[in-house]
Amino acid sequence: MVKLEQPLVAFFLVPKSEVIYENENSTMRQALERMEYHRYTAIPILDDSGHYVSTITEGDLLWKIKNDQLSFQDTNNIKLREVPKNMMNKTVSINASIEELVLLAARQNFVPVIDDQQYFIGIVKRGDIINYCYNKLFKV
Repeated sequence: MVKLEQPLVAFFLVPKSEVIYENENSTMRQALERMEYHRYTAIPILDDSGHYVSTITEGDLLWKIKNDQLSFQDTNNIKLREVPKNMMNKTVSINASIEELVLLAARQNFVPVIDDQQYFIGIVKRGDIINYCYNKLFKV
């Protein structure tokens, strides 16, 4: 078994200032347009205080449009907090271990990172974790 060094979450962190996210009071249309522009399939949702609330995915938005028979214009009137979420990305503390990151990244595109007061401070991308592990395992 290969033993990996234990880097801190901060080693992988994409800070909040560089993350595309939306507020839970934003509309579906705002999220759709932002996701399309940045070519993302999922983004974090925060509350007014800056706490991580959930993750919204393209699928969540499409299912809401289908199930409620919404037009694109209708998406201007529906807040993200009203959209059912298919999954909740689990968060990690800034002090989390690499094992925690790997386990979560196996099921999530990104891992939201929170500080000691539960404020959202950024994300760790699945690809960054995979690249780190690959380099440690195969580029000896």
